[in-house]
Amino acid sequence: MNLELDDRVFLITGGTDGLGLRLAQTLLDEGAHVALCGRDDERLSRAQELLGPAALCFRADVTVASELDAFIDATMTRFGRLDGAVNNAGKSAATSIAASSDDTWREDFELKVIAALHVSRRVLDALEVTHGSILNVLAIMARTPGSSSTPTAASRAAGLALTKALANEVAPRGIRVNAVLIGLIESGQWVRRAREANLDLAEFYANMARTSKIPLGRLGRAEEFADVAAFLLSARASYLTGAGISIDGGLSPVI
Repeated sequence: MNLELDDRVFLITGGTDGLGLRLAQTLLDEGAHVALCGRDDERLSRAQELLGPAALCFRADVTVASELDAFIDATMTRFGRLDGAVNNAGKSAATSIAASSDDTWREDFELKVIAALHVSRRVLDALEVTHGSILNVLAIMARTPGSSSTPTAASRAAGLALTKALANEVAPRGIRVNAVLIGLIESGQWVRRAREANLDLAEFYANMARTSKIPLGRLGRAEEFADVAAFLLSARASYLTGAGISIDGGLSPVI
């Protein structure tokens, strides 16, 4: 299927590693231009080398509004338009409510909710021109929070509410807003955890799939996430807005 992404421009927060980087590669393969940001200089350098000159890799901490603004401005200056924004920045943060601190909750909401809100607000005018879209990368626990799953479960649920509310608000402007809710998918954070535990990565993934009882029997692959995300960003999904689509191998108990 031709996603009709030639010369379209997309920005991705937290795109220097894992799922965000894989999505950037997929969009480039489809003929688009991408801008991504991160705060780790080494990962930024590796991403730029991998993606090549068609990509803008920009150093920015998404929890700092001025740095986010600089990233968005640099994207518009470089490419002159914007067709989609992907709020992908985040990390796993799951503990019991009793053991958590106020600071942990503040940091998680700043990273996953306030940053996404800021990006979304800033790009609306540009997206109205192109009839573009916003994609929020969330997690299945937004719908099915379990014990010891906060603050991530709460911040992702807030992201899902933001997705629906914003979709209704900006639909008259020709802008779509959707979310993907991921389950367990191979990514950089799991690679680092396996390394820290001195475990073979394949064995680490197999154990996760087995203990989590994923119906398909394995973790998802980054390219499987990227294919769905690229479709949602494309004109092929032009009648799809306000939706949250699970990419989880059947793990979530809800439809």
